[in-house]
Amino acid sequence: MSKIDLASVPRHEGSGYPPPYDAPCRHRVRQALGDAAGLTHFGVNLLRLPPGSWSSLRHWHSAEDEFLWVLEGELVLVTEGREQVLRPGDCAGFKAGVADGHHLQNRSDRPALVLEVGTRRPDEDVTDYPDVDLIWGPAGRTHKDGTPY
Repeated sequence: MSKIDLASVPRHEGSGYPPPYDAPCRHRVRQALGDAAGLTHFGVNLLRLPPGSWSSLRHWHSAEDEFLWVLEGELVLVTEGREQVLRPGDCAGFKAGVADGHHLQNRSDRPALVLEVGTRRPDEDVTDYPDVDLIWGPAGRTHKDGTPY
């Protein structure tokens, strides 16, 4: 594989969350760099968060590790009972199976840029969103009682 042409990697704006949960993430933009490189064991995304946007709903994964590295801007990492400011060069990681929901919020007046890396286990992973009535797993998006969206 040769150098990835960033300009040719599709940009995906918004999220797959059902309404009204999609609102805080409507303006986030991801580019799947791992897909562009043909990677299958782990994913790599370039995430752009304009002011006021969230990276995701607060969540944790049953079977996928996650790592992030802030490249530009200032973000707030929100976890269970804790908030931390992240600036360029700051990193964070989240081990699979640890029920500590997390996400990033851009509360600043400037855009932010983040590199995200995570394992790919779509047939095994269940993502739990502790603040809302949402589970996302191999069966798709469901309410916590198992009924589909």
